[in-house]
Amino acid sequence: MAITTETIPGYVAGTWTIDPVHSELTFSVRHLAISKVKGSFGTFDVTLTTGESIVDSTVEASIDIASISTGNADRDGHLHSDDFFNTEAHPKAVFKSSSITEKGDDLIIDGELTLKGTTEPVQLKAEFGGIVTDGYGQTKAGFSAKGKIDRTKFGVSFNAPLDNGGLTLGNEISLDFEIQLVLQK
Repeated sequence: MAITTETIPGYVAGTWTIDPVHSELTFSVRHLAISKVKGSFGTFDVTLTTGESIVDSTVEASIDIASISTGNADRDGHLHSDDFFNTEAHPKAVFKSSSITEKGDDLIIDGELTLKGTTEPVQLKAEFGGIVTDGYGQTKAGFSAKGKIDRTKFGVSFNAPLDNGGLTLGNEISLDFEIQLVLQK
């Protein structure tokens, strides 16, 4: 079913901003080729500007890279260094959509991600959760999204060889978003 002002109750053209208390951005990367290490970004912003149909909409997101957390202070410190994100020189990652299309029940969001001074195309697969009015009278929309990026394309290429010939880290990063947005009046 198309997501439009006519087909989805509560859907309106307008500007929707992040509800940070009910949103999260997590990631995972293969570690030692046997398991995955997970982490999150604690500070990020998302703005969805909707048109009459969801395909006429745009998404912009900004991630505070210094807010990265993997549950290990030493590892987090290393991620801030030039080996990884160089958060002092590149404090933010920015995503801007170029198109949104509907494919079955999914939304395909194409755009560009700028990370560590490099811009690359990224595709996210999203699911629309619905629209409700909360107990405070705010109109909220929910989305889940997933995507994958190759960290080395963004200059995040640190790695270390293992004794068995493999590498410490995989290149593919899986991204997961659980987002609630609030309609701005």
